[in-house]
Amino acid sequence: MSTKTILVLPGDGIGQEIIAEARKVLAWAGKRVDLNIVEGLIGGTAYDLTGTPLPEETVIQGKEAHAVLLGAVGGTQWESLDYSVRPERGLLGIRKELGLYCNLRPAKVYPQLADASTLKKEVVSGIDIMVVRELSSGIYFGEPKGIETLPNGQRRGFNTLTYTTSEIERIAVRAFETARKRQKRVCSVDKANVLECTELWRQVVTEVHAKSYPDIELSHMYVDNAAMQLIRNPKQFDVIVTTNMFGDILSDAASMLTGSIGMLQSASLGDKCALYEPIHGSAPDIAGKGLANPLATILSVAMMFRHSLDMPQEAQMVEEAVSAVLDQGLRTADIAMAGEPTIGTAAMGDAVVAALS
Repeated sequence: MSTKTILVLPGDGIGQEIIAEARKVLAWAGKRVDLNIVEGLIGGTAYDLTGTPLPEETVIQGKEAHAVLLGAVGGTQWESLDYSVRPERGLLGIRKELGLYCNLRPAKVYPQLADASTLKKEVVSGIDIMVVRELSSGIYFGEPKGIETLPNGQRRGFNTLTYTTSEIERIAVRAFETARKRQKRVCSVDKANVLECTELWRQVVTEVHAKSYPDIELSHMYVDNAAMQLIRNPKQFDVIVTTNMFGDILSDAASMLTGSIGMLQSASLGDKCALYEPIHGSAPDIAGKGLANPLATILSVAMMFRHSLDMPQEAQMVEEAVSAVLDQGLRTADIAMAGEPTIGTAAMGDAVVAALS
């Protein structure tokens, strides 16, 4: 097998700690295949060292790598910066620069953690949802946007929600292709009753379905109803496809069905590049304390093995190792029930590697 290059971006906050544990898994995999691990800068850490949250060198490294593994960006120490150079601009920027338009966010309940959810066990047991989120357009990127002062002295903030036919078509194709490998059901989420942009979204998704995917069951749901249904009856969903902002919100809501946002991985895919990351943030309140759950990051490595590196066997082994660790009763604080003993970030990473070995 040819050498596979992985760009690792620890970023900020707990990103440094969880990436350290993911690198233990990469070291294990490096004994089986030829991996070249390169480290780069992003977020607040990059700003402190270079004056920008996304150095050009990081973009170049990302385009040259087979895959990118990201920790997290952001922190309270950078909140006073101008909006254009805040850590989060680095994350949005690299997604745009690498052409990453499709975000896969699974929400799956491990049977060992069904009691950790705030919902009843019978509601969440067996949940296996894939949120397919459009990632490079929509209201986060639409122009014009900004804050202006009106003639009467009031300030007005504005953002623009835009989608083109081609942008909707390509994310719809990703959703339908994903569904073909699952239960063959897609729910497209929009707000077509009040937003013309998402009325177009519904029309185009329906056209793509009729033209190429008649074997897939397609339904449509308004985003407010979808949020309610995720809590009321989450097992009705297989694949959810939606806009950038709606996907951002709904995938975080779906994550809490599983008991902890610290258990959920994600993949951001383009036509040539891919980036993998846990869906939680930089958690500055626990950064540096060794309390963070590294399992979402380790599971992101498994997604990377499967989707970008043609290593399905290693991906399955990592997923089975995580399940084995949970079977052993090992828990970080975020997934522990009241009174259960907990372990720290490094200990959890070591436990996964021991299960792999």
